[in-house]
Amino acid sequence: MNKIDELIALLRKQENEDKKCRNIVLWMLAIIGTIAAVAGIAYAVYRFLTPDYLEDFEEDFEDEFEDAFEEDKTEKASAEAPAEEEKEAVEASAEEEKETAEE
Repeated sequence: MNKIDELIALLRKQENEDKKCRNIVLWMLAIIGTIAAVAGIAYAVYRFLTPDYLEDFEEDFEDEFEDAFEEDKTEKASAEAPAEEEKEAVEASAEEEKETAEE
């Protein structure tokens, strides 16, 4: 019976060691999971609270583009305005000449 008792004691000892090993692995996985969860929550809070600078940049870019486009229109209009004034002046002088010639 001695040998059987020794075998049973040895098996119980191995089972206890296996349980300890399982507990260690379980604790390590729990710690890693907790760290990952905290990091995920911190990242989510950071993304939620950080202002969106790209949106501001896009708005500024659109505003600058519109301003430049409007400036081009006003430059063309101002360039065309003297030409139109000159045409009107020429037409007015031509009409005056016709009127003076008819009289």
